Amino acid sequence: MDVREKLSVLADAAKYDASCASSRSKKTRAGSQIGSTEGMGICHSYTPDGRCISLLKILLTNYCIYDCQYCVNRISSDTPRARFTVDEVVSLTMEFYKRNYIEGLFLSSGIIQNSDYTMEQLIAVAKKLREEQRYGGYIHLKTIPNATQSLIDEAGRWADRLSVNIELPTDSDLHQLAPEKKKPQIVTAMSGIRDRIDENKQEQKAGFKPPVFAPAGQSTQMIVGATPTPDVEILKTASELYTGQRLRRVYYSAYSPIPHADARLPGLSPPLVREHRLYQADWLMRFYGFEANEIVAEKGQNLSLDMDPKLAWALAHREFFPVDVNRASREELLRVPGIGVSNVKRILSIRRYQTLRSVDLKKLRVAWNRTKLFVLTADHNPNLVDLDRPGLVTKAKPKNQQLMLFDAATTSITGEL
Repeated sequence: MDVREKLSVLADAAKYDASCASSRSKKTRAGSQIGSTEGMGICHSYTPDGRCISLLKILLTNYCIYDCQYCVNRISSDTPRARFTVDEVVSLTMEFYKRNYIEGLFLSSGIIQNSDYTMEQLIAVAKKLREEQRYGGYIHLKTIPNATQSLIDEAGRWADRLSVNIELPTDSDLHQLAPEKKKPQIVTAMSGIRDRIDENKQEQKAGFKPPVFAPAGQSTQMIVGATPTPDVEILKTASELYTGQRLRRVYYSAYSPIPHADARLPGLSPPLVREHRLYQADWLMRFYGFEANEIVAEKGQNLSLDMDPKLAWALAHREFFPVDVNRASREELLRVPGIGVSNVKRILSIRRYQTLRSVDLKKLRVAWNRTKLFVLTADHNPNLVDLDRPGLVTKAKPKNQQLMLFDAATTSITGEL
């Protein structure tokens, strides 16, 4: 199997990892090469400032000794197999980088022989890129649970970001579908990375110049919909990881049915809007001060698919409203549907010099059709009777409409809810 064939197999195998969005599409003109959009592992991710970058996203190999039932690369699967050598990955990365196809590498792998051996192979790629090729671009390495701590320490020296996939939200889910994996072992691996990042920061504060260690932090992924676990448990797990392990991101990946799947797995993918709602709820926990129990109040309940979780919370807690934008605290303003983090900051700044009116909020481009139902301004007072009417749900729900290109782009960057 030549390198191009390996790339086709291992780029396709990597698409199930939700670290970034795939840019794959089919060629539209037979025989053409210039302008071809054939999917060969180049995917998109976003930097904290909203910049879109391209990554080479591949597996070192899709051979795996584990038999995780939700994974297309499990040992019992009959999927085509391939394996890159270390030099092949290094060569591919440098060739793509020199041609300005990519700005970084995302490298994961199936487990071959054992965790330490697999980790050594991943490290060898990153080390060779840094030392021999003098490559200074972005590298994201998947960390293998149960790998020796010294190997994780070395991986963090060469990679910008490390990640250990939690895979499924609960230990019972893992026991059911991936018995070789244990949640405590995965969390222990995360803790090792967290502690090493903290040590590195402390050494820098003390005036030393230690080698950098995973400067972009660590992240993880959870598969959604492979088990009946409700959204409230998924969000609780994410919240625990954010607070306990100080993760930069938790990625949610809707389960995708695979050939010859175990009978315990669902035959259909969950609605993609469920994945979207989880990301919105995740944003509320990270930037808006919400707790998982607040967002999904009832045990065993999932997020509403019909409206975003912030609006759903507001409709369930009408006693909190209306909020006076000229007097409310930052925490209270963050609870108002249609007003995002950036606009809360602007409101707090502007009202020091003038009294805010409805026209001022419109100039800030808040989602006024939603916001007006929940706020007081100098010239706007919503009908308090409306807040108690069942019809408020229908009135507050956004109408179905075609998304505008630039509005969608702004939302993806700012996360305004």
